[in-house]
Amino acid sequence: MTHDIWFNGELVPYKEAQVHVLSHAIHYGSSVFEGIRSYQTEKGTAIFRLAEHIRRLLDSATIHRMQVPYDQASIETAAIDTLSKSKLKASYIRPVIFRGYGPMGVNPLNNPVETAIAVFEWGPYLGEDSFEEGIDVQVSSWNRFAPNTVPTLAKAGGNYLNASLVKMDAVLNGYTEGIMLTTSGYLAEGSGENLFIVRDGELYTAPTSLSILPGITRSTVIQLATDAGIPLHEGSIPRESLYIADELFFSGTAAEITPIRSVDKYVIKDGKPGPITRKLQEAFLKVVKHGVDPYDWLTPVS
Repeated sequence: MTHDIWFNGELVPYKEAQVHVLSHAIHYGSSVFEGIRSYQTEKGTAIFRLAEHIRRLLDSATIHRMQVPYDQASIETAAIDTLSKSKLKASYIRPVIFRGYGPMGVNPLNNPVETAIAVFEWGPYLGEDSFEEGIDVQVSSWNRFAPNTVPTLAKAGGNYLNASLVKMDAVLNGYTEGIMLTTSGYLAEGSGENLFIVRDGELYTAPTSLSILPGITRSTVIQLATDAGIPLHEGSIPRESLYIADELFFSGTAAEITPIRSVDKYVIKDGKPGPITRKLQEAFLKVVKHGVDPYDWLTPVS
């Protein structure tokens, strides 16, 4: 089933939300976007961390010099309205801001800035059983961008050419996902997820200074871990730490909190999700499924 799309200020039928083949974004990757989930909680449909996602969307646009004609409140309202009109409960919300049809060439400054929001159903991103059983991954031969090459604090379409290479290699090699290293050989993140390591009851993850995306679910995990009294460290982590970890998991809007059961055919402990991963999953589900929200992370949708 297809649903109306909010496009430059109004809801339009799905098939009418079109762009020209010569749009700048198609040729040069000049777009920024977000992935947001809504959940059917015990208290009704709610969007998870809408404000934080839209703030990052507009930050990404600012970094790429896009003059967006809508403020944060307007885009949040548009997302709520688009979801409400669709009548979906659990859904994936995709806001995107992109350079449209105009002069050809690398310089985008004279191309119009377009804004759209779509909603659709999207189940477990890394497989139906991934949340419970975990996934098998590889360390990718492709590195994450080096600092000061492209702005990795922005969630930009062009950045995901890097991610696509990582994902395709993993799938073609029989894995679900890949893990990127930095250009200095330290752990970065997955193709579309942040990465956490558990060792001796403590959490480790890369800092944003290593060119990882500052994930919204990553910050969620950090908050939940802090409240649970789980020590957390951000820093440069060598690759081999993966193989001797007690637990590993990915975090992301699409992936949520997904355990990793093996890396490069090294089985992590007994190959089953560990107690800290489970504890964080349960705390996450308490919010998004049961609607217990002391953090004000949920935006109700009537």
